[in-house]
Formats: sequence, C-alpha cells, structure tokens
Amino acid sequence: MDATVPWLTDEQLSAWKKLVAVVELLPGTLETQLRRDSDLRHFEYFVLAMLSEAPEHTLRMTGLAAVTSSTLARLSHVVARLEGRGLVRRAPCPQDGRATNAILTEAGLAAVTEAAPGHVATVRRHVIDRLTATDIADLDRVLGRILGGLDPADAMRLRG
Repeated sequence: MDATVPWLTDEQLSAWKKLVAVVELLPGTLETQLRRDSDLRHFEYFVLAMLSEAPEHTLRMTGLAAVTSSTLARLSHVVARLEGRGLVRRAPCPQDGRATNAILTEAGLAAVTEAAPGHVATVRRHVIDRLTATDIADLDRVLGRILGGLDPADAMRLRG
C-alpha cells in the first residue's frame, strides 16, 4: 500500500460502500416502478415534474438543465423524446430569441399527475419511511455538503 495515500478508515469505507450501493440500486428501483406503472423513465418523470412546478409550466432549456442536474445535450435528447410523445413542446423564448423554452403540455401535465402517486409511494417505501425526521434533516445536510463539492453553483439553488 502507498503510505502517501490517505486511505479510508474502516468506518469511512463502510459508509462509502453503502453510499455506492444506494447510488447503484435506487435508480433502478425508481426506474422499474415508473416504467411499469407510467411508461416513463425516471429522468423523463423528473423533467416533467420540474416543468409542472415551474411558472406557466415553462422553463428555458438551460434552466431546466440546471434544475435536473443535467447536461444540455442529455436534456435535449430527453425533451425531444417527450416532445415526440406530445408531453412537452419547445418554443423560442419570447424574452431572448436565442434561447429555447420547454413547455409542459396538457398531456404532459396529465402524465406527471398520474405518475406522481406511484412514484412518491416508491420513494417513501424505499427511502423516506425508513428514516426518522432527524435522519431526514441529517441526510439533507450531508447530501447538501456533497453536492456543494460536486456542483457548487447549482448546490445553492437546491437549498431550502
């Protein structure tokens, strides 16, 4: 072993392995439920949900990329797929003709509204209901710190 590397302690390694396991297992669990019940991929659902919370169900693509922690390239691909299903439409931004807005359609709002109860039940069953109120506060604080190191600009947006 390289003595210059600050190796993880047993406690740190245990926590790290659990984090890796959650990062690997949780997306598949969420994806499986959404695909089965709503014919949506998890990221598609998240895009629709973020648009449903936006004023007039509209966000600039750059803003939507920020709130979904996505690259514009990935988001454009997903929005094109959602557009093909009639769930989202794109239009030039009236305030800035160089920008493009993503707009949730009535069908998109219906899809996310229909998918939400099953998704929330899955999130509760696998994450939220396993934690105490103190655990939730700790998780929020800890994940905020990690996110702040990974993406400091967007981490501020997610506070509160």
